[in-house]
Amino acid sequence: MSLMLEGIRVIELGANLAGPVAGEILAHMGADVLKVERPEGDDARGWGPPFWKGTSPGFLAVNANKRSITVDLKDKDAVAELIALIGEADVLVQNMRPGSLDALGLGAETLTKRYPKLVYCSVWAFGRTGPLKLKPGYEPLLQAFSGLMMMNGGEGDPPTRVGTSILDYGTGMWTAIGALAGLVHRAATGKGCVVDASLFETGLAWMKGFHVSYQSSGQMPERHRTGSNRVVPFEAFESATGPMIIAAGNDRLFAKLAKVVGHPEWVQDPRYATNGARVAHKDELIGAIAAIIATRTKGEWIDALEAEGVPCGPINALPEAAAHPQAQALGIVQPVPGEDDLTVIALPLSFDGERPGIRRAPPKKIGEHDHEVKAAKGRWPD
Repeated sequence: MSLMLEGIRVIELGANLAGPVAGEILAHMGADVLKVERPEGDDARGWGPPFWKGTSPGFLAVNANKRSITVDLKDKDAVAELIALIGEADVLVQNMRPGSLDALGLGAETLTKRYPKLVYCSVWAFGRTGPLKLKPGYEPLLQAFSGLMMMNGGEGDPPTRVGTSILDYGTGMWTAIGALAGLVHRAATGKGCVVDASLFETGLAWMKGFHVSYQSSGQMPERHRTGSNRVVPFEAFESATGPMIIAAGNDRLFAKLAKVVGHPEWVQDPRYATNGARVAHKDELIGAIAAIIATRTKGEWIDALEAEGVPCGPINALPEAAAHPQAQALGIVQPVPGEDDLTVIALPLSFDGERPGIRRAPPKKIGEHDHEVKAAKGRWPD
């Protein structure tokens, strides 16, 4: 297939997760991404165990379709060569420690002045400005700081981290979106721009519904574990053979659910007739539904509910989700070239019905492609 970003050149001065995720998204869409690593490598290479042939799965998961080169940022000549290479790039993505690049001549103001067409993307912990702009941070810290951790889990639970690195992945996504917008802007004006994103801003963005809810009521929204504070029933239930989700997101679906569980009269009950009433009487309604769901198997309930058009499904473990025929039909789980028994999750986008593939294995060695840069003698390597 023709890749949307074929011909676009990207320098990734990224480590750990958020910056590399942005580079990964652009690489999957066809950009030629040179991942710049310190001589000792990206810290994420050592995030384990477990390890896959000596490399962290966390590193492998977000660095496919890139080339790795090493640059010692303490070496002035090496930095000068990197700056020349940036001059041939369309996009630079960086998530280095705040302030560390400015003294090296690699900051946004310096490079965009020297290379006006460059789209310079920075990933921060707390943001490009403000009293915390120079404060470093990692995923758990920012989940806590943004309020996300306080809203995750159930009432009475301690503050709970979202299980995956949702702020790193989300900030990488916003950064890639910003880079694409910058490229469109450049195509129209001939000038690049500076794109800034941060884990803190991403956390606040994920909390936007709670933000408005708090303003509307003056009260902190209650936590509901798998459920919702605004829609009922919209959560997990334990069947005779394991947990499942039921999401009756409106009054029509609730009427169908009531019929399936043997209580069609619920739609006439003023406690349950509308979503607002169900929210007000959530505990008793959820308790009644839970007692019924526990009497039959997960498969039986899913068949019965789906026959009536009620959204529902099993709560899968990761291997079940990845192996499901739906995931296989979508082709989102893809093999890594040169690794017979390793797969990664590909780009969650398709173009004209085709998903961009994994063309290049994640760089197993630090600076695996240094020889290509050296052979190009200061130019962009083929």
